Amino acid sequence: MDLAYVCEWEKKPKSNHCPSIPLVCAWSCRNLIAFTTDLKNEEEKDLTHMVHIIDTEHPWDVYSVNSGHTEVITCLEWDQSGSRLLSADADGHIKCWSMTDHLANSWENTVGSMVEGDPVVALSWLHNGVKLALHVEKSGASNFGEKFSRVKFSPSLTLFGGKPMEGWIAVTISGLVTVSLLKPNGQVLTSTESLCRLRCRVALADVAFTGGGNIVVATSDGSSTSPVQFYKVCVSVVNEKCKIDTEILPSLFMRCTTDPARKDKYPAITHLKFLARDMSEQVLLCASNQNSSIVECWSLRKEGLPVNNIFQQISPVVGDKQPMILKWRILSATNDLDRVSAVALPKLPISLTNTDLKVANDTKFFPGLGLALAFHDGSVHIVHRLSLQMMAVFYGSSSQRPVDEQTIKRQRTAAPLVHFKAMQLSWTSLALAGIDSHGKLSMLRISPSMGHVLDMNMSLRHLLFLLEYCMVTGYDWWDILLHVQPNMVQNLVEKLHEEYMRQNAALQQVLSTRIVAMKASLCKLSSSTIARVCDYHAKLFLIAISCTLKSLLRPHFLNTPDKSPGDRLTEICSKITDIDIDKVMINLKTEEFVLEMTTLQSLQQLIQWVGDFVLYLLASLPNQGSPVRPGHSFLRDGASLGMFRELMVVIRIWGLLKPSCLPVYTATSDTQDSMSLLFRLLTKLWLCCREENHITEPDDTLIDECCLLPSQLLIPNIDWLPINDGIISKLQNKQLVRLQFGKAPGLIGHTVSSQFDAFVRAPGQPKIDHLRRLHLGAYPTEECKSCTRCGCVTMLKSPNKVTAVKQWEQRWIKNCLCGGLWRRMPLSY
Repeated sequence: MDLAYVCEWEKKPKSNHCPSIPLVCAWSCRNLIAFTTDLKNEEEKDLTHMVHIIDTEHPWDVYSVNSGHTEVITCLEWDQSGSRLLSADADGHIKCWSMTDHLANSWENTVGSMVEGDPVVALSWLHNGVKLALHVEKSGASNFGEKFSRVKFSPSLTLFGGKPMEGWIAVTISGLVTVSLLKPNGQVLTSTESLCRLRCRVALADVAFTGGGNIVVATSDGSSTSPVQFYKVCVSVVNEKCKIDTEILPSLFMRCTTDPARKDKYPAITHLKFLARDMSEQVLLCASNQNSSIVECWSLRKEGLPVNNIFQQISPVVGDKQPMILKWRILSATNDLDRVSAVALPKLPISLTNTDLKVANDTKFFPGLGLALAFHDGSVHIVHRLSLQMMAVFYGSSSQRPVDEQTIKRQRTAAPLVHFKAMQLSWTSLALAGIDSHGKLSMLRISPSMGHVLDMNMSLRHLLFLLEYCMVTGYDWWDILLHVQPNMVQNLVEKLHEEYMRQNAALQQVLSTRIVAMKASLCKLSSSTIARVCDYHAKLFLIAISCTLKSLLRPHFLNTPDKSPGDRLTEICSKITDIDIDKVMINLKTEEFVLEMTTLQSLQQLIQWVGDFVLYLLASLPNQGSPVRPGHSFLRDGASLGMFRELMVVIRIWGLLKPSCLPVYTATSDTQDSMSLLFRLLTKLWLCCREENHITEPDDTLIDECCLLPSQLLIPNIDWLPINDGIISKLQNKQLVRLQFGKAPGLIGHTVSSQFDAFVRAPGQPKIDHLRRLHLGAYPTEECKSCTRCGCVTMLKSPNKVTAVKQWEQRWIKNCLCGGLWRRMPLSY
């Protein structure tokens, strides 16, 4: 493990920010991190309980909000989509936060619930029934269905038709369990019940879910001499009211309390965690004293109940009818450790067909198999989630590797060391975020090989497997990019494409845009592939325009055949290879292309981009030998050229209805039919590469005609990419980057960013809305938002009122073209 970056608050003589106690943090599947601090108010001498939310790519752009909680925040929990956050406090108040206008740096409290005056010790969203298991031992399989399988898992509660009902469950310090359900109309249905008849103090608790739709709650009163209790909770809705039923499950005593040598050594249980939210059969316990800790892993198993011989004679046990009981068995335990300050559990739902403790050699160092333990000396250990054997270790700046007994004694008698008070592993377990006792955020890389020597192919295989997992689930893959070096990019992109092409056509269509966005983010990490980033973003834009424009076409008669006008357009354009655009138009039912004049005019900016891009591509054909030139990959991409060809035909037909919607070209001759000329050259180029397995070189005649284009038409400048100010490219040299909350770092010159200079607009030049293709001026006066992943910029509020353009803009309300989240930009960007 090594530090990627640290981000801290501005140092002042009297710092107002101090870590809240307890300090909590949470990491979402979209790579958003939420954590808490308390803000001192010198005048009123009280504390404001703050919630901070950052995007890992722009950690300095922190969104800090006064939570409104009157007591210290005890729990933070993201939902399964990573777009909503729960916060709970020591006064029993629970608040649900959601994005304002779908912006990652703007949040608002929408709904909530409360158990007045009863501190919340555990909090979780109800399970939605979606669970995708990773089969690590099958990572080399060609079919995604073998690598990732849908596990039969019932939601905690379902609506009519089997749709999962949203809501949350919380456990309070007095032994109450409260469930809040979000009804479709926005109302909150809340019910509270005691976990058992005899209520007792609950110092620690955790929540997990079973495949049958039940909820399991684990509780402890904080004393290692008391049992750890488990309860089954069933939630239902009866007569528009939430009903909670509880049942006691087998309990356990920690092994260290039954060991005569350690009976009174660890008086307190400090950490109680299920190994996974959907794994209620395995639990992790940590008992501590003032200086040291011990960690134990337990598993719940079904065991046969031995029957006395006397009862067997009366009623013999036949076959599998032997009575069974549930019993907790210890799997593993550590030796005496330094005092544990925080625990972070893996989120990857790994499924192993072999026994978990006997995994094949090539997968035993897989990152998702480890959990993280932080210690008071500042170090962090990654241990196997079941065997608790050491897998990797990180020594912080304040902790040194102890060499002898005297060193250990000196460390323990010295002043308090800086250590992580809260930690979270990323969703692929390749990164670890820790908040220390000064409120500083540290981002650690966790090697795919867990520090062990694996060959390059094995490391690439781990990264490829996790990239595929993110592609299938839709999770953000920023933490994987932390480990991609420039010399890996080409290999990863090729292998990712190979694996994608092995899938069936239906799955390829579902993942078509996601893999393009993934390739773009990978290529950004190497100077040799930086030009391909432009091509991938242009391809995403082309796919989006093609889908939108085709969706506007309507059949002339209601009783039409199965195929839509868009499908017939694709079929006819692929069959008819004529280079004359008018002859292709004759074969289409032009009445299906009739649209309102205002609609056609409102689409002119998108149409102009199509025309400009086709002209740029054809003009760059004579320079096709230069792969560093943007647009190079399109010249051999038959599918993309086919899309351009279809759009040119549609635009030609619309031009007959509304000439002002046609793309504007600056020609040297007034009689020049620019659309016909470009379509003829585009078709010739398309014919050379329409068959992927039989690509031919363009003939000399076509190249000569393309050479003449600059003398016939003015070649436009293409706005390729916005300036990307993300942190990921600055972490390539594996040197620690120090950042400050609220203060953006300067655009540090480095090898990768310097390659962008030819493709982006320099600061101070006129800006452009990349989705609407509108020019905003050098200093935009309209509020804008930018993508956290690719940097794409667009206006926050729509200036359009035409339905067709609103339909285009609705596609990008929640996410960018590349799938990244939006964040609000300052007016001075």
